[in-house]
Amino acid sequence: MSERTKHRGSLSTDKRVSRATGIDRITLTYDADNMMCYFYLDKGSKLEMHTHRESQIGIVIKGHIHFIKEDGEILDLKAGDSYYFGPDDPHGSVVLEDTELIECFSPSRDDYKD
Repeated sequence: MSERTKHRGSLSTDKRVSRATGIDRITLTYDADNMMCYFYLDKGSKLEMHTHRESQIGIVIKGHIHFIKEDGEILDLKAGDSYYFGPDDPHGSVVLEDTELIECFSPSRDDYKD
């Protein structure tokens, strides 16, 4: 069973988990209301259109990614760009370069608590 709160995280020591082929995640910190994760995405990896009940905000640390919204709009994002998806807002992605992201979810995602 996962913890209810994680007060400290580290990119150098915390477990790196595969989210999908070419997409790895480290869950850094969380409580019931908020969660912060770091993602490593390999060039060419994709995440199919999906939804989740949590709102999602993020910032691209390095690389280049396209987030695709349900209506076909493409968010063309590079290092320094941020983004938001509301609860149950369909989105997917295509990774154009090796990319790293910080993403926060509210409430925290139970499926990302390791």
